[in-house]
Amino acid sequence: MDYRDRVFMAVADCQSFSKAAKELFISQPAVTKHIKELEFQLNITLFDRKSNKIYLTKAGKLTYNYFKKIKQQYDELEFELGKLSDFFKGELRIGASSTISQYLLPQVLADFHKMYQDIKLYLYSGNSFEVEQMLINDKVDIVFVENYTSLQDIQYSDFLDDEIVVVTGAKSIYSKKKFITIQDFHELPLVLREKGSGTLEVIKNSLKKNNIDFNKLNVFLYLGSTEAIKNFLLNFDGIALVSERSIKNELQLKTLKILKVKNLIIMRKLRFGVKYGVELKLPKLIIKLISANNY
Repeated sequence: MDYRDRVFMAVADCQSFSKAAKELFISQPAVTKHIKELEFQLNITLFDRKSNKIYLTKAGKLTYNYFKKIKQQYDELEFELGKLSDFFKGELRIGASSTISQYLLPQVLADFHKMYQDIKLYLYSGNSFEVEQMLINDKVDIVFVENYTSLQDIQYSDFLDDEIVVVTGAKSIYSKKKFITIQDFHELPLVLREKGSGTLEVIKNSLKKNNIDFNKLNVFLYLGSTEAIKNFLLNFDGIALVSERSIKNELQLKTLKILKVKNLIIMRKLRFGVKYGVELKLPKLIIKLISANNY
């Protein structure tokens, strides 16, 4: 599949030239150049540009649907050819923040192993800062983080949306509530992840954007893992902020309950990162797997 075709698909998926450039690790002018060349080659306009937004034209939608089928065939061909060579052999060292390593990657790695059984997998867990340092020091090949800050030596790309929610224990005196106010949120005893965690950084930034002073919250305790927070909540009259992905089992078992906060939603982007200037074939395989599935 021609590289210009892949650039076009990235722009269509991202609905943004700048986001596509970031995803493809190329400059925005390079993306624009590839799209113009493809439009010239096909003698059609692929995108309508209105204000700061872009939209697929009717011809663009048709082109995208055909390219998607072609890409799937190329991916299947690449996979079958890879099985005939040593491409799918080696070691893949992954660093991941604790939430991602506990609640997302186990399923991803299980699926990855089914596809690439000759690739040895190593997963190292820590907070976002810790695993980023591992990548910079060449101890891992790729990292999955949940923080907000970006380090200069790492190229980041978004791969999944995640919501941070307010939860309380089923036995808590607050469990009968469905909603709490911003004032309640300020006053109720609150449990949070430890300093240095990506989750805490995202919470602080989101609260700042909502004009909520973090220092005025009634923080009762900082704990070193989401599992510790969940267990603590079982016998605690208070609330906590955790990833919604981390409490699926507890919601089914009805041991924890989400409390909606009026006029407050905390969303974040989970990201993967690789070192600038380092071309590694195996990290691309796990990125492709995640991109192709709804985890």
